[in-house]
Amino acid sequence: MTDNGDVLVEVIDLVKYFPIRRGIFSRVVAHVKAVDGVSFTVNRGETLGVVGESGCGKTTVGRTLLKLIEPTSGSAYFNGESIFDAGAEELRELRRNMQIIFQDPYSSLNPRMTVAAIVGESLLVHKICKSRAESRERVADLLEHVGLSPKYVNRYPHEFSGGQRQRIGVARALALDPEFIVCDEAVSALDVSIQAQIINLLMDLQQKLGLAYLFIAHDLSVVRHISNRVVVMYLGQLVEIAETEDLFARPSHPYTKALLSAIPIPDPTATIERILLEGDVPTPINPPSGCRFHTRCPEVMDRCSVEEPPEFDLGDGHCAKCWLFEGEYPERG
Repeated sequence: MTDNGDVLVEVIDLVKYFPIRRGIFSRVVAHVKAVDGVSFTVNRGETLGVVGESGCGKTTVGRTLLKLIEPTSGSAYFNGESIFDAGAEELRELRRNMQIIFQDPYSSLNPRMTVAAIVGESLLVHKICKSRAESRERVADLLEHVGLSPKYVNRYPHEFSGGQRQRIGVARALALDPEFIVCDEAVSALDVSIQAQIINLLMDLQQKLGLAYLFIAHDLSVVRHISNRVVVMYLGQLVEIAETEDLFARPSHPYTKALLSAIPIPDPTATIERILLEGDVPTPINPPSGCRFHTRCPEVMDRCSVEEPPEFDLGDGHCAKCWLFEGEYPERG
């Protein structure tokens, strides 16, 4: 574990394999290698963006980190305390400081519960509020924090728009005054104008409350707007990490370059060279040997299919996992 006062969350060699079972005895015949050796840190008060194609393991990282899914191996620490080794009571206490905002505002809220019950449930479970009346007062206050009227406490989810439902999800995440929130594609199901409102809300709350976010998304423009640093994932592995502006100014890994080249530019006169990747993303059940990106990489070398590259330190916290940098940059310790 890193001895750094600024580090709030640290993940070391996180692995999550999902078993594939077949036959009448449900015998394990293979594994989906959703996350395979991912390491990163989240500092206090910062937003770490996580990007990559669908199926690269972004959501699995977030949910495994909160132990909503059991990890296969690896370590994770919150404020120096082990998350994966925590017992039931210890985990209960840790979860007061670690919350999640889910992707779909339509399925993540129980349609049979009122807003007061949805947002106030954790207050009663963790005994923050001693009565339902006290809980309702706290819920009304939380609704104001997220831009909703306190009068909505008795309404049901079907009475709200998608953006309003996601605000309720944000209020639920804030109920226990957490330090760290996983935003799991929190705006991807919303209209563009509503996305902007929710992003601005999250940034305002971060400034007021000192929150740290793990912001999982596939929209690079949104990630650039909200994140301090960005992690790029491909097929269950981290391929590049850097400060946001550094990553966008000098993308280094061939996969990152391809992702950034696909961002639409609002200037119709501007020209950008698109990098079109050939082939489909390989299956995580049987990922390629060596560098997992070598089957689609425009700069592939012979050794890429045989040896998995280490992370090379490109300076200023910028690291990339690619053999192109061997001899030019040191390996990351």
